[in-house]
Amino acid sequence: MSVAGITETRQYLTFKLAEEVFALDISKVREVLDFTTITKVPRTPDFMRGVINLRGGVVPVVDMRLKLGMSRTEQTVDTCIIIVEVTLDDEVTVLGALADSVQEVFELEPEQIEPPPRIGTRLKTEFIKGMGKRDDHFIIILDIDKVFSSEELAIAGDTAEDVQLEETAA
Repeated sequence: MSVAGITETRQYLTFKLAEEVFALDISKVREVLDFTTITKVPRTPDFMRGVINLRGGVVPVVDMRLKLGMSRTEQTVDTCIIIVEVTLDDEVTVLGALADSVQEVFELEPEQIEPPPRIGTRLKTEFIKGMGKRDDHFIIILDIDKVFSSEELAIAGDTAEDVQLEETAA
């Protein structure tokens, strides 16, 4: 049984958070950066680690482990920032997603993707697009547009704008 909305073969970028493998549709990924200095911004949610300078632009960085209810990402040699484009209400926001490591890019056929598990009404799984099957492992395919709420994206956008204004005023 395949997932509604996934009707063609797509490429996915896989990355690790703790021991779990997650994937993002490659069309949402701009680039992958080595870990760099993140400037903490006061009064932002815990999962918002701060901002980075990306070719002169301010990009908010989100700790994906914290956002998904795991422990804080600790910096290692493999820690990276995946630059993604998130669309909400027809507006595109560029974010950095902090991950333990990036694995690979590969294709999945629609029949290799199962619907997300139904775990009752108390656990929210709407941000899971599907469960990809590769070899004997499951890969959690995230719908990056649904991982963040409009309020969270507004905070991210405001944070980036505030930092940009401070830099231009200095």
